[in-house]
Amino acid sequence: MKVTILILYFIFIVALGIYSWLKIKEPTDYFIAGKRSGFWQVSGSLLATVLGGSAILGTVNLTKDQSWAAAWYLVAASLGLWLLVPLVGKVNRLGKYTLTNLIGQFYGETARKTASVIIPLAWTGIVAAQIIASAKILFSFFDMPYETGVLLSGAVFILYTLIGGQISIIKTDLLQSCIILFGVILTAFMLWSAPEQVPAFSQSFPFNPHFSGIDLVILILTFSSTFVVGPDIYSRVFCAKDEKTARKSVRIVASVLLPFAFILAYVGVFAFSHLPAGKLEESAALIDIINLYLPDWIGGVMAAALLSAVLSSADTTLLTSSMILSELIHPDINNARSLKNTRYFILLSGAISVLLALKVTSIIGTLLLALAFYSGAFIVPLIAALTNLKVNKRLSIWAMGAGGLIALSGKLGTGLWAGNYGYWIIILAFVINAAILAIPERRPAVRH
Repeated sequence: MKVTILILYFIFIVALGIYSWLKIKEPTDYFIAGKRSGFWQVSGSLLATVLGGSAILGTVNLTKDQSWAAAWYLVAASLGLWLLVPLVGKVNRLGKYTLTNLIGQFYGETARKTASVIIPLAWTGIVAAQIIASAKILFSFFDMPYETGVLLSGAVFILYTLIGGQISIIKTDLLQSCIILFGVILTAFMLWSAPEQVPAFSQSFPFNPHFSGIDLVILILTFSSTFVVGPDIYSRVFCAKDEKTARKSVRIVASVLLPFAFILAYVGVFAFSHLPAGKLEESAALIDIINLYLPDWIGGVMAAALLSAVLSSADTTLLTSSMILSELIHPDINNARSLKNTRYFILLSGAISVLLALKVTSIIGTLLLALAFYSGAFIVPLIAALTNLKVNKRLSIWAMGAGGLIALSGKLGTGLWAGNYGYWIIILAFVINAAILAIPERRPAVRH
């Protein structure tokens, strides 16, 4: 039953991808779905992007050490979207295809080109995290070897993105969001009725020995901030037909994430309280708990939903980073040549992500490493620009480079050094970024 449901679902996905490919009449359709998407389409796509497999499986697996405090992961995402609400109208109005285009408007052509190199490098790690998540689902569901799962998942992600572009992503994301919400909530409800007990909420939330206040600060700086100014989030905003639609969509998704964070944490806490520890080392705890406690047909639906959620986030991220790389060659990508270049970059970026996923198996670790680099480089400059703060535009490239590299070194250091030295270096990255931008610009002397 599970295999049958999974096969039928992916036949539907492939058919929809081919249908979307036939609907592509011009590059705008491929890049931003013609900028015609309504409230439900944008909301569903935004939610599916946030609730990718890396977020869902990663949150559940975090409960192994952090218990209920793992809920902070999606709570932080919700916080970032709430902070985006007052800025989203301006983003939709000024944005065209990519976030780097906005950077160019604010800081000039050199800054745009620099960002067009840095962001795709960071976002390769995000795509890799989705591939890792998919491979873990396939391991739990079919006992498929991890390496085989990585290669198969990567091939599907690349092919699907190549075919349908943004049109296919927008069309499928609402359905995927509904299935994943239904599946996780149903799983939690059925577990709630089981006789087994879970650790008390108050024992590990908001903080515990594995998640402290400084951990939360770093999570907000390097994760919440990427929902305020993130390429994948902005790609959804650019698809909205108007500012009102974009704003309403961000609000509803931010609201949905708050209760969902704790529902997902409950499933994870239950899983690590009752499933065999040895099996959980290589598998996806969420799939294992579904296989054990839910009827076979629900397990099939949830497995398909999880894989499609991974597919949605991977597609969005892969397409966005490839569009950014295409803009390096031609700033205005609304042409056939740039569309072809974007597809070449999808192949290249996808292949690199697959290689990375073969070497690194930690979902959240890969995700947060990439986000630390991105956030250290771009959060401060973009928020300053969107809020009309006066900054030194000539030094923006130095600010981005210094912030990104220092934040990355701090994130790498958290796994190498004792204490919180790595965390303080990450905070220092944001301070230095802001300090460079705050240096007054020298005005040329006036000759009399």
